[in-house]
Amino acid sequence: MALLNVLQYPDKRLRLKAANVLVVDANIQKIVDDMFETMYAENGVGLAATQANIQQRIVVIDISEDKKSPLCVINPEIIACEGTQYEVEGCISFPGMFDKVERAEKVRLRALDRDGKSYEIDAEGLLSVCIQHEVDHLDGILFMDHLSRLKQDRMAKKIEKERARAME
Repeated sequence: MALLNVLQYPDKRLRLKAANVLVVDANIQKIVDDMFETMYAENGVGLAATQANIQQRIVVIDISEDKKSPLCVINPEIIACEGTQYEVEGCISFPGMFDKVERAEKVRLRALDRDGKSYEIDAEGLLSVCIQHEVDHLDGILFMDHLSRLKQDRMAKKIEKERARAME
């Protein structure tokens, strides 16, 4: 396994839309393994392949405290949504940035697992948020896109200041 380089905002590659995985093979399984290793190393609860500049519809999630409940999501489709929730979100492509985002309270997800088998799950709470956040990444949508224009501008300026400070 290997750690992947996680793209940081404002990298334009974060806006690319991912292609469907056509065959789940050993190469895809290696990508999944590397994504889990990277997500855990970054202390994240989810990672989309596009965040690692892999333009395929692959997501890994683990919201458990002990990091022993990995969920592999290939070619995800959110097939039903219900309710509304407002939760504070962050993103490893936006280090140190957090804000409250409106999402569906519950979702039904259809996807392929690490072995290419189709499954469906119902998710709510943090898992629902993670699924929606990571599927957005696959579509080139960032969590800041769900914020007001004012909050987007503030976040972008804060990131720009921190990058300039880091380069000094």
